[in-house]
Amino acid sequence: MDGVRLESTLKCPVCGHIKTETMPTDACLWFYMCDACHTILRPKPGDCCVFCSYGTVPCPPVQAGKDCRG
Repeated sequence: MDGVRLESTLKCPVCGHIKTETMPTDACLWFYMCDACHTILRPKPGDCCVFCSYGTVPCPPVQAGKDCRG
């Protein structure tokens, strides 16, 4: 996956907490717990993962032009 960025900064829609995370290259992340308010984030309708919904960079498969929605 040349040219694919592996870090994305997630922003919690509930409390606004921001954290940069390394994205997995072999799977979508469907759940993520905010470190600050402990809200469990799930993808928005139509998105495959929390990085595509709340991150500054979409997940690696989407960056590579693949449809990773199951």
